[in-house]
Amino acid sequence: MAWGSHGATAFATFMILCPTCFGLGILFSLFPYDYPILWNPAACPPEAYVRLENHLKFLHASPLIIPRILHTVIGTGLLGFFIKLYRPSESNMLFDGASLVLYMCGVIIYLANIVKGLRVVTSGVYDRELVEGELAVGVKGVEAGAEEFLGRDDSLKVMAASNTILALVLVGVLVLQAGQWYAERKEGQEVESHRARKEKTANGESKGEERNKHKSPNSKKKI
Repeated sequence: MAWGSHGATAFATFMILCPTCFGLGILFSLFPYDYPILWNPAACPPEAYVRLENHLKFLHASPLIIPRILHTVIGTGLLGFFIKLYRPSESNMLFDGASLVLYMCGVIIYLANIVKGLRVVTSGVYDRELVEGELAVGVKGVEAGAEEFLGRDDSLKVMAASNTILALVLVGVLVLQAGQWYAERKEGQEVESHRARKEKTANGESKGEERNKHKSPNSKKKI
């Protein structure tokens, strides 16, 4: 069969790598906004926070088709993992299992930090509390169990740090997938080498048997 388990696995790997690289591309486009806030050795200018805040507001106000495309891409990566982990081998369990854990960590970071941060930045409501998912009134002294937001600058730093952590997680997925490819390639080379040695040994034995069959009768000892 031209399309076997190897072809399905290769296509599933393609389904994983494309969303991962897509996400890294998005994060790279955000890096010019995050760099002055997180990695600039000098004091961060106030304009950097304004640029990042305006950019995040613009992203959150994008048409509905943009997040739908993004969520479809994320779902494609998950589908690729499910295909590869259907009846998994030892290699799949090790590399793809660890890759899926990292991928899910990335999804959690996206939902818990980035999506929530975009809503906060768009609303402009910093230093307020969120009670059971709804904004409560007041800045201090709200009910027990309320979750307190950070200030504006700290919230933007958390957003920038979340992008960096998410980028590292996605790079980890790529490294694990590359490690799986390398391990399978080395295993295939060893199998081929072992098979070639066996064939060479079998050919040598068959040639030896042929020589013994065609030995001259004069070579026998005379009585």
